[in-house]
Amino acid sequence: MRPYDTTLTGYEPVISYDTYVEAQRAVDYLSDQKFPVEHTMIVGTDLRLVEKVLGRLTYLRAAGMGAASGAWIGLLIGLFLAIFTPGAFPFLLVLWALIWGAIAGALFGLIGHAMTGGKRDFLSASSIAAHRYELLATADRVAEARRLLEAGIPQQT
Repeated sequence: MRPYDTTLTGYEPVISYDTYVEAQRAVDYLSDQKFPVEHTMIVGTDLRLVEKVLGRLTYLRAAGMGAASGAWIGLLIGLFLAIFTPGAFPFLLVLWALIWGAIAGALFGLIGHAMTGGKRDFLSASSIAAHRYELLATADRVAEARRLLEAGIPQQT
């Protein structure tokens, strides 16, 4: 068996949980009982994409987000240049790089938002969520895992 084998071949269901935390707790319990947990997997089933809409994306917000990103990049470039540039004013070099980074970032943010043509005028955060979490074990370890979990962790579904 490969260390990070993601195929389910050779694995059988042991128990199913409503939350990932419960499945983790079960594997932790098995580990505490000296069960070889490298023969287990936690598999999320019935996956769905959840996209939380955070707000409207306006030209001003796009410019602000671009400016913030550009300022960080400018700051990093300015610090790098200040290290290797001889002179008495490294602070000014860093400040100028930060300002120019913010300006360039704001312009790129505006241009990027304008190029969407209004097709995505909102900000969002996406995540993958599972409806259930199955604890699987290799076929030769399923009975032992079930026995240990039935004896120790009653919070199953």
